[in-house]
Amino acid sequence: MPKIIIFPFRSYIQSPIGILEIQATQHHIHSVRFLDKTQSFKQSVDNPLSKLCVAQLQEYFAGKRKDFSIPTQQDGTDFMQEVWENVSDIPFGKTASYLDLAKLAGDEKLTRAVGTANGKNQLAILVPCHRVIGSSGKLTGYAWGLSRKQWLLDHEAKVNNTYAKLF
Repeated sequence: MPKIIIFPFRSYIQSPIGILEIQATQHHIHSVRFLDKTQSFKQSVDNPLSKLCVAQLQEYFAGKRKDFSIPTQQDGTDFMQEVWENVSDIPFGKTASYLDLAKLAGDEKLTRAVGTANGKNQLAILVPCHRVIGSSGKLTGYAWGLSRKQWLLDHEAKVNNTYAKLF
């Protein structure tokens, strides 16, 4: 039987590319995800940690933050946790390919598994899965849409003064 987790704290932030919903417990941020137009807001129930997450995301979007110092936790297999940790190590404004991450996991044949793990990341921006691109340098896959992925990469390049379109 699947484990049911209740996130008692929920905050929202209006970003330049849509509304983000932050779900937290007392000790960890468990998800940061974009809401689509069909999803409705629920009542915000903030705590100090969710407020800190909102503040750090606002700084990120303002170009004043490149790293996050928020305790996070998301459920996943050991392999998923390894992929998310490796994704978290991709520097601000840089990219890595699914193949690069597969090699870090020990086998270049794991590119699809890396893609699947990346697609299950529930911590948008905090675990920067938008920085993972195809081996050809093209944008591929992003749970919240390629236009958001492109915007995030462009934003980071502008902040780093290394602006260059991928296409």
